[in-house]
Amino acid sequence: MRKRITPALPKKQVRAGLSRLAVRQVAGLGKHRGRLHAGPLAIACALGASGIRIGKREGDHATPAGRYRILEARFRADRLSRPRGHLKFRVLRQTDGWCDDPLAAAYNRAVQLPVDAGHETMWRADGLYDLVFVLDYNVLPRRKGFGSAIFLHCARENFGPTEGCVALARADLRRLLPMLSAKTHIIIG
Repeated sequence: MRKRITPALPKKQVRAGLSRLAVRQVAGLGKHRGRLHAGPLAIACALGASGIRIGKREGDHATPAGRYRILEARFRADRLSRPRGHLKFRVLRQTDGWCDDPLAAAYNRAVQLPVDAGHETMWRADGLYDLVFVLDYNVLPRRKGFGSAIFLHCARENFGPTEGCVALARADLRRLLPMLSAKTHIIIG
């Protein structure tokens, strides 16, 4: 049950970028199914298996409620051409990782692999991080155990649950690109 992005946004909004996006759970589809609202558009998305939650903790499979900015954007150059839009994109490398070990000094930060601490590999065979946006969840201040690696990224084909991220169909995420900027806030909850 995927809702397509229609109608198109006015060109003025696309040129300037959207100031905010809203993510909400969809009743009756399970805690992990939601909608991302971008102006007049409503886009199906996957959420954490535990749904949206205030007071997120590491490993609870919840998507954290709150207001977040996009800190950085990355893409797989071997699978996608350089995205266009208002954001600066970094090329994802095979050695890119993200520390999810609350006991590590690099907790909830990008790391270069290999590392001894618990981590997530950003270079994935399943394509979920072919296009990935790092959100500013638990960054300033960074609190150990309050959750890490909260991204906006590509969804599985069946919109299966994430570990706590917001995931959209790759085509929908690519169509949103011209509307995203460093000033865009993603409001979850």
